Amino acid sequence: MHVLWQLFSSFFKVGAFTIGGGYAMLPVMRRDIVERLGWLEDDEFTETIAVTQSAPGAIAVNTAIFIGNKQAGIPGALAGCLGVILPSFMIILSIAVFFTNILEWEPAVKFFAGVRPAVVALIAHVAWKMARKLVRGRFFIALFAVALAAIVLLPGVHPVIFIIASGLVTLAWAALNKNGGEQ
Repeated sequence: MHVLWQLFSSFFKVGAFTIGGGYAMLPVMRRDIVERLGWLEDDEFTETIAVTQSAPGAIAVNTAIFIGNKQAGIPGALAGCLGVILPSFMIILSIAVFFTNILEWEPAVKFFAGVRPAVVALIAHVAWKMARKLVRGRFFIALFAVALAAIVLLPGVHPVIFIIASGLVTLAWAALNKNGGEQ
């Protein structure tokens, strides 16, 4: 029961105090999961993010479910999921009920305009940390460069195409380099 409460309360804090969506939640989530609670090593957390962002759905919810399941099975997955979703649900429900005109209120508009650069900085920080850990070796650096160029140059293509293509290319590369070829 203690682990379930820790999962719920940890992900509730992440959901309640992080503005900017799933990617903006990742640094806060990492600090809690890796540094404070020690549930995952830093590399495990980065790999978890890589796996959960490959699945359909919101990355924060997927990550909460994945980590919750790892810590306490299905009840842990439910506790993590409920913890990360509940704050957003309560906030959006409150706005919908009590503050229907919040986006027309000038201070709120200015506040959210000021939040955007910080959210972009948080996302860039997460991307930088993930790239340093996951994009190593010539093959993966080249794959990263090709994927980035394709994403920028082909904006109409669904992102899942790039994810699947990268996975297939890596499978082919691994099959061709079974004898420990250079990365």
